[in-house]
Amino acid sequence: MTDATLDLRRARRLALAKAGLLRSSSASLPRRAAGGGRRARRAALDVVERFGYLQLDTVSIAGARSHALVLLSRLEGMDAGLGEDLLRPGEPLFEYWGHEASWIPIDLYPVFAFRRRAFRRHPWWGNLLGEHRKEARRILERVRAEGPLRSVDLEGKGGPGWWNLKLTKRLANALWSSGDLAIRERRAFQRSYDLPERVIPADLLERAVERGEAFRILLLRALEGFGWATTGTLAQTWRLRNARPAIGRALAELVEDGRIVPCRLAHDRRTVAGWIQPADLDLADRLAAARPRPDRGVLLSPFDPLLWDRERVRLLFGFDQVCEIFTPPPRRRWGYFCLPVLAGDRLVARADLKAHRRAGRLEVLSVHFEETTGHEARAATRSALERHAGALELLLGGAPIV
Repeated sequence: MTDATLDLRRARRLALAKAGLLRSSSASLPRRAAGGGRRARRAALDVVERFGYLQLDTVSIAGARSHALVLLSRLEGMDAGLGEDLLRPGEPLFEYWGHEASWIPIDLYPVFAFRRRAFRRHPWWGNLLGEHRKEARRILERVRAEGPLRSVDLEGKGGPGWWNLKLTKRLANALWSSGDLAIRERRAFQRSYDLPERVIPADLLERAVERGEAFRILLLRALEGFGWATTGTLAQTWRLRNARPAIGRALAELVEDGRIVPCRLAHDRRTVAGWIQPADLDLADRLAAARPRPDRGVLLSPFDPLLWDRERVRLLFGFDQVCEIFTPPPRRRWGYFCLPVLAGDRLVARADLKAHRRAGRLEVLSVHFEETTGHEARAATRSALERHAGALELLLGGAPIV
């Protein structure tokens, strides 16, 4: 079979369309979801469905955490608080390890049976459940008798930092990772642990997809959110590590079934091997020929599905996506939690922000433009910042945007 080929323009626009960020595309998601009611909630759930995950993160310095920023960037007019309240009883989501800790469409629960089995040994803490059987059993008995428990309600004394979490919290995390507990909801970003049978629908709880089929489902789901992607990107979407032979078999079977085709990206006198769904080849051609509507610009979370793969961002956009949260302040180039700015089909700037809720103000600490940024992109950056401040109901101030 001869590989299909995409040029950079087609691959980039396809990526944006599949991510719900190309305004001219019928493949994009709805751009308005006013308020926080049922319609807005349905639109937010559609975003999660598109990618198969919504990565969670604790940092809220820009006025909203990453999962809310992903939704706000796609759903204009959405109540920012909806992003914190999306997981709750009765909604078609569950929380588990996807790309990172993520909210995932509930229909994928049986697909992660292979991971729940593997995580009987916790990925960080090893055989924690085996070493503390009595304590783990005590947590399960308490949840069974008392109902959902928040992580803050768990007993024990802890030390500073993630790695010194008190034992009961680590055990609750390990029991969730292994599938013995489930997360019922989050309030103020606090997990509420419950028994799986009180969270997951019975028909899904009783099913377990075998590992090979699970890989096929997950790789295809990842590709649906990307348009075109390399094997590495697809595998990293779900942290499928140390599984190269199984990934290779799954991709070969998807090709044999006609679900995907090999596709090379032609870029800068070289080609990069990847994959695409057949229908997206035609979509890429249509997108390349279309003229995008003027875009007022939008801020993206640094953990947006479009951005977390740094090499992919560099390849498609010529943009060095750097997150400097863990970089010592004197060594930071861009800022603590910089949000890239998308204008049309280009990443044109990055803004470092700090929300002052009590003062009702969103402070622009800095804005750094790409070297090729012109007047229209600068105007789009200002518009993106004003839109973000409006969504948070804060006044914009701080560093000038010129």
